[in-house]
Amino acid sequence: MRRSHSGGYAYGPLPSTSHDALEEENERIADELKDKISLLKAVSIDIGTEVKYQEKMLNGMDEDFERTSGSLTSSVSRVLRMARAGHNYYIIYLFLFSIAVFIVLWLVLKFK
Repeated sequence: MRRSHSGGYAYGPLPSTSHDALEEENERIADELKDKISLLKAVSIDIGTEVKYQEKMLNGMDEDFERTSGSLTSSVSRVLRMARAGHNYYIIYLFLFSIAVFIVLWLVLKFK
């Protein structure tokens, strides 16, 4: 038994309707890709802006820490100079004052 070859397969160029459909689909996909690229560009610009802002804040904090460190160093050196001067009563007064401040703070926080 022989089969009759009644077409069904088309060899050669595609019909123009399917070619137009493929072109429309390619354009649609290209437009979606352009939209995603635009979104990625906006996100990367926002990230860059945020990084610059965070860097500025960190630099400010670094300067504040340096100033605080300098102030603390000078205060400690003054206390040590005072301790070496032979007036040991100042250290006792400083210690008693610190204890008094902690007691007052503890009372304020306890009865608040």
